[in-house]
Amino acid sequence: MKTTKQLLGAVSAFALVAMTSAPALAQGTSAGSTITNEVSVSFNVNGVAQNAQTASDTFTVDQRVNVNVTFAGTAATSVGPGQANRAIAFDVTNLSNSSVDLALSAALNAGTAGNISNFRVFRDTNGDRVLDAAEEAAGPITFLDEVGSSANGVTVAVIVLADIGLNAVNGDTFDVTLTANAHAAGGVGALGTELVESASNTSGIDTVLFDGAGDTDVARDGAFSDTGRYAVSGAVVTLLKSSRVVSDPVNGTNNPKAIPGATIEYCITVANASGAATATDVNLTDDLPTDVSFLTGSLRINGDASCTNGVAGGTFTAGGGATGGDRVSGSLSDVAASQTRSLYFLVTID
Repeated sequence: MKTTKQLLGAVSAFALVAMTSAPALAQGTSAGSTITNEVSVSFNVNGVAQNAQTASDTFTVDQRVNVNVTFAGTAATSVGPGQANRAIAFDVTNLSNSSVDLALSAALNAGTAGNISNFRVFRDTNGDRVLDAAEEAAGPITFLDEVGSSANGVTVAVIVLADIGLNAVNGDTFDVTLTANAHAAGGVGALGTELVESASNTSGIDTVLFDGAGDTDVARDGAFSDTGRYAVSGAVVTLLKSSRVVSDPVNGTNNPKAIPGATIEYCITVANASGAATATDVNLTDDLPTDVSFLTGSLRINGDASCTNGVAGGTFTAGGGATGGDRVSGSLSDVAASQTRSLYFLVTID
């Protein structure tokens, strides 16, 4: 997170202290205000007081433009692969001495572009950092309209939404930058023209850009930016299938061989060894080869990594396979990080 840095130029040490104290961030006298100073002179002629003379000067207060953007989170927002409408929150503050429109844009600053998309900005009307139904119904915005000024600045809460790609993997991060760019207050419902520094002094309201350098913008460009982060917590699922000969008609269980009539155990494991999130709704489907026959009552689910300690469950469907062969299927309990679950069963070789 950043706070606006003031670009002061060459000033004395005393002036630097004065300008960087808290009042320097405040709105100050409103742009367009007129300040009049009057002076008078009195004098005598031959000891007699004459009519006093007066003179005055009036000037118009110019527009000092300063805007700030602050990521409202304290840490990265945890997301999962394939999740849509994931939110990060920002505060956008007008520190100018006039009302302005603030054009908003959200963009990826770091991370794999192909795995995050569809950036949208919404106004967080109640400031709870959550996109509520009414705020979503109001629709995304591209600018903040007629943001006023006050002694301590006017802050508007906004939410940025993004969709996380299905191919994002555990440990990926996405840095998303929100930029607010100051425009003239262009009337309700319309974005005014972009504010630029006045080239010379005029008798009207001139513009001085006073913003600092944000994450992706430079000082005194009329804009400011800050960055929030998404961090992917995914399940890294590894699927393995193995087989072992349990017995055969000749050798029994003593060094059995895979000959016709032998009993084979198929072991299917689902591991989430290096994931940071739990794999849920884990469903297995195994279409059996045509030269084996399922052994009724042998199907077990939720076993451990060595295909033991499972419980009866799952489904055998004769002829239910994709090509008309037999099918074994089963649902496993959630597979948490660093956990392995298994489904296993017996067949005989035809």
